[in-house]
Amino acid sequence: GSQIDVKPIRDYDVYVGKNMEFKVVKINQEFKNVVVSHKALIEAELEEQKKQIISGLEKGQVLEGTVKNITSYGVFIDLGGVDGLVHITDLSWGRVNHPEEIVELDQKLNVVILDFDNDKKRIALGLKQLQAHPWDALSTEINVGDKVKGKVVVMADYGAFVEIAAGVEGLIHVSEMSWSQHLRSAQDFLNVGDEVEAVVLTLDREERKMSLGIKQLMPDPWEAIEGKYAVGTKHTAKVRNFTNFGVFVELEEGVDGLIHISDLSWQKKIKHPSEFCKVDDQMDVIVLEIDRESRRISLGHKQLEENPWEVFESTFTEGSTHQGTIVENKDKSGIVSLPYGLEGICPARHMRKADGTNAEVDETLDFVVIEFNKDARKIVVSHTGTFEEQEDKPSGGSSREKSKGGSSKGGSSNNAVNNVNQGNEKSTLGDLDALAALKEKMENGK
Repeated sequence: GSQIDVKPIRDYDVYVGKNMEFKVVKINQEFKNVVVSHKALIEAELEEQKKQIISGLEKGQVLEGTVKNITSYGVFIDLGGVDGLVHITDLSWGRVNHPEEIVELDQKLNVVILDFDNDKKRIALGLKQLQAHPWDALSTEINVGDKVKGKVVVMADYGAFVEIAAGVEGLIHVSEMSWSQHLRSAQDFLNVGDEVEAVVLTLDREERKMSLGIKQLMPDPWEAIEGKYAVGTKHTAKVRNFTNFGVFVELEEGVDGLIHISDLSWQKKIKHPSEFCKVDDQMDVIVLEIDRESRRISLGHKQLEENPWEVFESTFTEGSTHQGTIVENKDKSGIVSLPYGLEGICPARHMRKADGTNAEVDETLDFVVIEFNKDARKIVVSHTGTFEEQEDKPSGGSSREKSKGGSSKGGSSNNAVNNVNQGNEKSTLGDLDALAALKEKMENGK
């Protein structure tokens, strides 16, 4: 079959009973087989024809041809002894999925020569070039801001191409599909074949480019943001993502807000928002501030509850003593776990114990409050102050008065030390007697 003609033959029956000239190309004596060819006789003649045809070709020349073969990438056209290829992109100004949508075998049609190669005898042909470009025929009445209808012909992650007329396409970028600011794929909104209505955003007839939008057909939620999400109003939002400084939540499609990490909890110190909540969690929030021009909303979560530090201010007054456990040593200070889930800071010099050693992690001791800052939510405590404060505390009378009555000898050891440490009076004989009595008690093991 391959030797009957230079072109592929689909129906061999047409040759039955036909007288033709053949050239013997092969004889097999053993199998008594002879191979003859009609193609071999006409190839030489065809080569001469091809040279003559190619020599007369010019770019832009229009020729009539016959569809010889159809492939997924294009159509081969017989120009009368020489073949040319119409690439799939040169079949139509519109999108073509397969050449069979445009042509069929043995169809006669006019094509234009786009390019050719004398050496390799390759000829590039075009079919769509014989028709006016659709952009040139696009109605002049279409302008930016107009609504158009079309069909989605190509999808990409970044957007969708919509054909509003044969060969005229516009791009709907994914950012123009929804008022939402979250990164999403265009496939979440549209599919190939969808019929859509869109608004013309940009139009460049010279560059033949057009951008479209569909979110513009929906009301912008930020236009009336102050009325729907007024400052001080409470709402439920969905956690979308975290940053080191806060949580981004979605109030509705296209309206996101930020809860700063400092507005998550009154008491708990949060290093990262992921410690407090998870993505897709529902959170109750209150609107703190709105910036419509910048499309920003500041939200709070802790403000839904009463500030417990108002109560703590009366509980952890300066000078009050509380039991706490050292949970961490940080920046030359100890972090102390206090009642009600609070944490205090104990500077290193205030961690000295009565025996001269320093308190260590996991030790439970008494701590005195030396600073309380409600606004900064900061409590500074001291363990050293619990016993130094007693030593420095006045006993109620001067050491001179006690020495006169001789009561220092019979007093407690603390009173004796306090009397001696009284810095505003000089030591007297009574004070020395008190020290002698204290020394005697210590030697006796009392």
